Amino acid sequence: MNEKNIPILYEDKYVLVINKPAGIAVHRDGRSDEYTIADWVVARYPETKNVGEPARYLGKEVARPGIVHRLDKDTSGVLAIAKTQEAFDFLKKQFQGRTTKKCYRAFVYGTVEGQSGVIEKPIGRSMRDFRQWSAERGARGTMREAVTKYKVLRRGIFIKHSVFDKNEKDERFSYLELSPKTGRTHQIRVHLKSINHPIVCDKLYAPKRPCALGFERLALHAFSIEFSLPDNSYVSVEAPLPNDFETAVALLE
Repeated sequence: MNEKNIPILYEDKYVLVINKPAGIAVHRDGRSDEYTIADWVVARYPETKNVGEPARYLGKEVARPGIVHRLDKDTSGVLAIAKTQEAFDFLKKQFQGRTTKKCYRAFVYGTVEGQSGVIEKPIGRSMRDFRQWSAERGARGTMREAVTKYKVLRRGIFIKHSVFDKNEKDERFSYLELSPKTGRTHQIRVHLKSINHPIVCDKLYAPKRPCALGFERLALHAFSIEFSLPDNSYVSVEAPLPNDFETAVALLE
C-alpha cells in the first residue's frame, strides 16, 4: 500500500478528506500489525503524529493520528482526518453534537418496501458473538440510542445464469441511501440486519448469505460528508462510487 492508493478528495490547513479503499483498516486494533490509514497519515503528514486521542485495544495503546471518526475495514469512502489539534477538537464536538452530515450507499438482500423510512432501535453488545453488536432485546450492556434514515434508490432482480442449475435462484436486491443520525459501532449493518435486509456480502452479520452482484467485500460505501471548520467555512465532500458499486448498479438496471 502506498500513497497512490489513497485518493485525496479535499485538503486545507485544517483537514484532509480521503477516499478510503475497502480492505484497509483505519487504525490498529491491538491484534494485527497490518498497514493502516493511520500509518499512511503519519508517513505523509508527520506533524499529525500527536494530533487527536489515542485509544486502548486489548490493553495496548493504539495511535489514531487525527482520526475523528472511522469506517470499518471493508467499507470504502469518505474519511475526514484532522491535521491540527484545534481542528480535531472542533470536529469532535460536531460529531458528538450530531451536526455533521454523513451519507452512505449500500446494496442489501431483498426488496425493501416503501421509498424511505427511519430505523430507531437501540444497539448493545451481542449475546451470541463478541465481535457483533445487536439491536435485539437481551443484548449485553447498555443499549444506546441509534437512528438511521434510509431511502430506496433502486430495486431489482439478479437473474440466475442458467436454467439448468436448480440450485441457482433469482435473487432480489435493493440499493439504498443511508443517513445515520447517531454514530454507533456497526450501526448501519446492525440496523439493516434488524429489518431483515442485511448488507450484501456482510460476512459478520449475514454469514450464511452468499456474496452477490459481483461483490467480494461488504457492499457499503461512505458517499459523502459535510462539516464546518474553525474559520466558519463549510466543507461538503463526495467520494465517487467504486467500480464494484458501478457494476452492481448496472446489474440492477
